[in-house]
Amino acid sequence: MPEWLDIAVRSALFVAVLFFITKWLGKKQISELTFFEYVTGISIGNIGAEVAIGLERNIFHGIIGIVIFAAIPFFAGLISLKSKRFRNFIEGKATVFIKDGKIMEDNLKKERYTTDELLDLLRRKDVFQVSDVEVAVLEATGDLSAMLKKENQPF
Repeated sequence: MPEWLDIAVRSALFVAVLFFITKWLGKKQISELTFFEYVTGISIGNIGAEVAIGLERNIFHGIIGIVIFAAIPFFAGLISLKSKRFRNFIEGKATVFIKDGKIMEDNLKKERYTTDELLDLLRRKDVFQVSDVEVAVLEATGDLSAMLKKENQPF
């Protein structure tokens, strides 16, 4: 078989394998992925690409590697459904950044955020005064949730 055809067949096979693995792992949006899932996804893609174009590589070894990299987050997800402690370890926990209109500086430092970054995230939510915020939380996904004080909430 010509080399170009071998690469094409391997690539098609790995696109199918990656599609199957992605469907098996679930329907999370990219912005909702945990760091663990993100790193695993990149690793799976790298394995697929390496075996697809690396003609000296055994194709079944690549499939085994992809299945293992997919099984780990799958089973970690099942365990995290049962164990809050494990879930917090794998996915992380939410962190309060603003409470009663005051910035929690220690929590910003813990998450390695600057005040400017926090203010930028608030502006993206159409919040321009920290004092208007009852509570703002950095979610485990990296999104900022903000609840305005009662007097500043829209009708």
